[in-house]
Amino acid sequence: MSTPHPEATPAPPAPPPEPAAPRVRRRTLLTAVGLGAAGGLGLGAAAWPAPGRLPDRQTGDAELAGTARRVIGADRPALAVAWVTRDRTRTTVIGADADDRFEIGSISKPLTGLLFADLIARGVVAPDDRLGDRLPGVTGRLAAVTLGQLASHTSGLPRTLTTGASIGRAWWGTLTATNPHETTVADLISSAERTPLTAPPGTYSNAGFGLLGAALAATAGRPYPALLREWILGPAGMRDTLVPVSTDELTRRDLLGETASGRRSGPWLGPALTPAGGVRSDIADMARLARGALTGDLPGAAAMTPTRPFQGRARIGWAWLTSPSPVDPASLVLWHNGGTGGFSSFLGADRRSGTAVVVLSASAVDVTERGFALLADLGGRR
Repeated sequence: MSTPHPEATPAPPAPPPEPAAPRVRRRTLLTAVGLGAAGGLGLGAAAWPAPGRLPDRQTGDAELAGTARRVIGADRPALAVAWVTRDRTRTTVIGADADDRFEIGSISKPLTGLLFADLIARGVVAPDDRLGDRLPGVTGRLAAVTLGQLASHTSGLPRTLTTGASIGRAWWGTLTATNPHETTVADLISSAERTPLTAPPGTYSNAGFGLLGAALAATAGRPYPALLREWILGPAGMRDTLVPVSTDELTRRDLLGETASGRRSGPWLGPALTPAGGVRSDIADMARLARGALTGDLPGAAAMTPTRPFQGRARIGWAWLTSPSPVDPASLVLWHNGGTGGFSSFLGADRRSGTAVVVLSASAVDVTERGFALLADLGGRR
């Protein structure tokens, strides 16, 4: 069967001159992707930097590292994997330090889903609340969209906003290997208001989750990063997870990834993107999230309950997806994936086998299918 695949990053064209590097760590990944290999639009394939390969250096569980190399593959400069069962957590990091942070991409959406469910339980918001009543500045047809529709990809918003500015930003992001999405909430609202709400239910929308996060923050009177840390990350024990809105917040722990062709990718962040795909985390914190997915012991856990169809045989709660495993169709997997210009990620939990996995890769090469394969492989070892 085909696996619903909400995250995808298009292959970039020939590389232009590299953008200036942000203030993030350089020791590990910039070396791996070829820091000096900048090329112009007219250069041939021989001038492209080669995609990184996993080095010998690794930390954590050696058996898991071997399995990760075999199942996920070596076509990436750094990889972090967690294997969680009901009584044990094992992690490994290859090509980076144990506490380095990766962009988790759209696994940020399940975190926003947990926050939404938690605020519903507290009586702060309701699924039927209109966006226009919760986010100042929203007008027109967009104002009538409900928070529940945003959280379940049923708002009518398309995958990519269709204004000229949005399309231009997406092309520029691909050309320069930088963030292609709206960075300010005002820009996001403006582009979304001018985009027809004609996409069928189940159409994946980054903009929808950006708007949802902005609405939750506006309603609570707190910035989204502070709100997520206070109500979700802190109680979940994910205290090393970063919710940045500018490069000034990044430290030496925050890795740079690479595109599928091996180009260095700039970080994806900004107030509008953060609720949909801007969170960074290390493997220890992501293992805690995976354990919560396995046990249901997370604030806002109602978000994980599937309530409506999504794509194919998948069903969706508030961002969290549930579908049969493409490797073992008898298993229902609670999951989400993520992809940015330089990272790919997967989190899946099979409650029948009592196994959950996390895959964080410092390459845009997709890891979704391999993540499902790893879950099936490790689930069979109980």
